[in-house]
Amino acid sequence: MTTGQTVAVFGAYGHTGRFVVAELRRRGFVPVLSGRDADKLEALAASHPRLDARRATVDDPASLDRALAGAAAVVNCAGPFATTAAPVVEAALRAGIPYVDVAAEIEANLDTLTQFAERARAADTVVIPAMAFFGGLGDLLVTAAMGDWTAADEVHVAYGLDSWHPTAGTRDAGTVSRQRRDGRRVRYSQGRLEYVTDAAPTLKWSFPEPMGTRAVIGEFTMADVVTVPSHLSVPEVVSYMTVEAAGDLAAAQTPAPTAVDARGRSAQTFLVDVVVRSGGEERRAVASGRDIYAVSAPLAVEAVHRVLTGRTKAVGALSAGAAFDAADFLRALSADISLELRP
Repeated sequence: MTTGQTVAVFGAYGHTGRFVVAELRRRGFVPVLSGRDADKLEALAASHPRLDARRATVDDPASLDRALAGAAAVVNCAGPFATTAAPVVEAALRAGIPYVDVAAEIEANLDTLTQFAERARAADTVVIPAMAFFGGLGDLLVTAAMGDWTAADEVHVAYGLDSWHPTAGTRDAGTVSRQRRDGRRVRYSQGRLEYVTDAAPTLKWSFPEPMGTRAVIGEFTMADVVTVPSHLSVPEVVSYMTVEAAGDLAAAQTPAPTAVDARGRSAQTFLVDVVVRSGGEERRAVASGRDIYAVSAPLAVEAVHRVLTGRTKAVGALSAGAAFDAADFLRALSADISLELRP
């Protein structure tokens, strides 16, 4: 447990933000509630009467400085991150504290890693984007599967979601990403991001039991194409999504997640199957759990805990796999994520 360190949460009243606030409290941190919407912030503060609430907006640097004053770290849960990441990172650098976010937006994560690499290193701090289910978990699994390999020929990340009820934030982020790509889709091949207009293929993927072989959308590209190549020498990174989940995400009528337990988690389950190939050898890592939004909270908070206790491998703008001992990090989340490494 941690002894009362203060952590600012920007976007604290959002779907994932609420999970992060709860996880911080469970781990002994003291969250500072922050965000742009005064009414939502007030409502959240009413349910946490002992916590400080500080309204801030990304177009008002002084308000962000007030929100982060006295905090040991900040977790940004407010999307679209194409809009929020840079201003909150700037505020974190002014405050001299580490920054973590839960962004799944490919281009926003790339911007964060490239734009703040030198400044974060010079400030002797860390800026860690995509510290969530998409981007962070995949990167940790790939890094753990690689083991002592320093390079690989290809990485495959297959997402076995039994359903996907997207939040409003997920839909907003998707809209921003489609606008940035002018309707094209993105993939990572031959060591670079490519933007293409053809349809993604439908394939079969043999997940471990009990999921088994499922139809998946191939080149269903997620933030792993940014996080993994940012620190590992892998020219091909491909991700896949079960057809059912992709259909849920695409359908405008799919409702937002509904809580079914005391922690506020939905009934959604996931299985992430990672395959790394080099020459004729193959290594695999498998993670399973429940609710992709809820599980982002222990991922982000474990990152904050490790940063504040000096358990990072480097400083600068880093992905999860570059910042932490991947296998040890994943094992620390055994209460929320079941892990199997198959060297």
